[in-house]
Amino acid sequence: MTDERLLLARGPWRPGDVEAVWRSEHYDPDQAATAEADRLLQGLRDRGSPSHDGLAARLVSYRTEDGKLALELQPIRWALRLLPDARHSVTALCVVRSADGSWLAGRRAAWLASWAGRWTLGAGGSVDLGENPAHTLSRELQEEWSVDPERLSIEALIQSPTGMVMLVGQAWLPDGASVNPDPEHDTFAWWPADPAQWPAEADAPLRRMGAMLADP
Repeated sequence: MTDERLLLARGPWRPGDVEAVWRSEHYDPDQAATAEADRLLQGLRDRGSPSHDGLAARLVSYRTEDGKLALELQPIRWALRLLPDARHSVTALCVVRSADGSWLAGRRAAWLASWAGRWTLGAGGSVDLGENPAHTLSRELQEEWSVDPERLSIEALIQSPTGMVMLVGQAWLPDGASVNPDPEHDTFAWWPADPAQWPAEADAPLRRMGAMLADP
């Protein structure tokens, strides 16, 4: 990884080796953060993007021990992830590979709240209240691409410069599996197994992710 993202912990772990404990108390932001989140959320509504605010996950602490990843989470308002400082809000990214090693890439629809019009790898989204982020990976894969993995590994816990924390998983599909994109994607493609052969639309963050996850 580069200094643009901080690698907090590196797997792989099996989904069952990721433990999540939720605090009962909610994260309490200051008034300025609340006001700014309200303003940014209204901006989404004004342009017709999804703006259903609710509760998601915030990372309080983590540890790795005996081949397991333990996460301590607490409820946080979803809209706080829109701030330049995302307050350690948690998201999950499920990178998807075909049986031959190709990577599933989708272009996000222009009306979306985040990454609109940009290419991304696999499926991703916020963690639901009370959910184990390892389960979020397979849920998002089913919701966005209507497919279930043959196997799934949890690869890394990383933090972006904005303070957003991402649990990264890698899902492998069975031979011959097909995907059906949801309306959040306006097109998709299978990129070559070697990230060095990816097309021009693969930006630098995607290439860094591919380099981290590519087979040795």
